[in-house]
Amino acid sequence: MRTQRYALFFDIDGTLVSFKTHEIPASTIQALKQAKANGSRVYIATGRPPLIITNLGAIEPLIDGYITTNGALCFVGEELVCCQPIPKQDVMTCVNDAKEKGYSLIVVGRKDVAVIDPTGDVDRIFRQMLAVKNLDQAAPLAVVLEQDILQLTPFFSADYEPELMARMPQCVSGRWHPEFTDITANGADKGKGILAMAQHEGFDPSRTIAFGDGGNDTSMIKQAGIGIAMGNAIDELKGLANYVTTSVDDDGILNALRHFEVI
Repeated sequence: MRTQRYALFFDIDGTLVSFKTHEIPASTIQALKQAKANGSRVYIATGRPPLIITNLGAIEPLIDGYITTNGALCFVGEELVCCQPIPKQDVMTCVNDAKEKGYSLIVVGRKDVAVIDPTGDVDRIFRQMLAVKNLDQAAPLAVVLEQDILQLTPFFSADYEPELMARMPQCVSGRWHPEFTDITANGADKGKGILAMAQHEGFDPSRTIAFGDGGNDTSMIKQAGIGIAMGNAIDELKGLANYVTTSVDDDGILNALRHFEVI
């Protein structure tokens, strides 16, 4: 059998990394090693900013490039592929709203991250449930607001989201958790990140496969030549995908790469 070569794009949480173990399954590691050996490329496509991408050590040598902060910051090694900050007016709309309403907010700058956590939701979800590291390195809000802001992560329900987004016309929201959403500038999403990476790296966007499980993966599942939803993905994403594999904890990536003859 002759294997197929693709540019492979992977979300992290719930796709590469198990929500149960907070680790990359052994079957996924082996599948990615084989895909690379067969000539495919491996890219990360995550909502996480670089500061908190700390759980990919097992596959780090295999990674060709990164789409981070839901497409607002993309890079290959030390080379910047694209950077799309949120307009300052919309940034302050969200920051002031968080202070007024009293909800938690993560503010992602070009270099640093600030955490406003009056309710303890950031600590409970990011540190305890998602095992996110490095948030103790957060900088003061005033320092971060002097930088370009790439992403805002407010902690509120989906019911409140339309009200705030109506006041942030130059932004888009990508929710992958019921308790918070990721807000980026219009034109910054994972799907557009794939296009930017394809132009930079010189591959055909139709020869891409994207793997995801959450709402912020919608754009890349639709953009990729083949969009694959994990078995643990939300129903909306499964409905958009070209293929639904098994869950992250049930060899989902291995099974899909075999199905499409990547390995």
